[in-house]
Amino acid sequence: MFPAVLRLGNLVIDYPVIQAALSGYSDAPMRKIARRFGCRFALCEVMLDQFVIAVSKRKARLYFADTDEHPIGAQLMGSEAEQFVKAAQRLVNEGFDLIDLNFACPVKKVLGRKRGGYLMSDPNTALNIIEAVRSNIPAAVPLTVKLRKGFDDTPQSRDNFFRILDGAVERGVCAVTLHARTVRQRYEGTSDWAFVKEVREHLTANGYAGVALIGSGDLFTAADCLQRYTESGVNALALARGVIGNPWLFAQLRSFAETGTYCLPSLTEQRDVIAAHFRLSAEHYGERRAATTMRAFGVRYCMLHPEAETLRQEFVRCKTAADWQRVLDNWY
Repeated sequence: MFPAVLRLGNLVIDYPVIQAALSGYSDAPMRKIARRFGCRFALCEVMLDQFVIAVSKRKARLYFADTDEHPIGAQLMGSEAEQFVKAAQRLVNEGFDLIDLNFACPVKKVLGRKRGGYLMSDPNTALNIIEAVRSNIPAAVPLTVKLRKGFDDTPQSRDNFFRILDGAVERGVCAVTLHARTVRQRYEGTSDWAFVKEVREHLTANGYAGVALIGSGDLFTAADCLQRYTESGVNALALARGVIGNPWLFAQLRSFAETGTYCLPSLTEQRDVIAAHFRLSAEHYGERRAATTMRAFGVRYCMLHPEAETLRQEFVRCKTAADWQRVLDNWY
């Protein structure tokens, strides 16, 4: 059974399963769909600090619905403390409730610019960024950080991880999201949940029991989620790739934790959710752009369909709203 709440600074989340930041996916339409299935806290797509500073108005990535998306977190990525600070201040002024710092992204071009997961190999810069941001945003705004197990599997990388972890907590981070693969692993192999448990025990043993640890990696089914949550001792789970095209996982996990059972969505239920997601995307981006933006979601939604491979090609070919309606009519 899940505990009643997840505490992130002054934010109290009544379901400890959150929507992770997903580049290219966790936009406003996806977050709204996630909330329909019980998600209580979501992070927007990761944003480059320079982008946040440069844009003159609230564009798509900065957008969130003022009426029904709180609390909402913004995840930042960059390489310089000064830029991080300016971007974080802008996001706070825009109304985001929490700032999350991404030190985990394993994409090659990100690493080449000394951003994201590169910072797992540079503790001094990572901690300078954390200290600068924490010192220059309001104390009431929670600051969190996304880490990986290390840059690689060397002893030096392990030492760097714990130096960053302990230093982050000492500088006022209230929660750490941990994806237990190394940066070098990207998404290959399996996520090391034994390491997640080790980190939870390390935090507790060093007097940091009040710091939330959020586990991430290989969370694709309700059974796997509950097992990893229970065995690792984390305070929450961050669902990422597992909920692209499968927002039902939020509700399935709650049901499985409470009753030991959950239901798979029927084709009719799948059709209705895909149609609702498309409508939200059309409202957000305009119908023409939504027809192509949604293809990335379509190829994931279809994984629940009994004829997934054939249907995948149908979604890939969609170019208009009429194409989407045709696919739903013919296959759902």
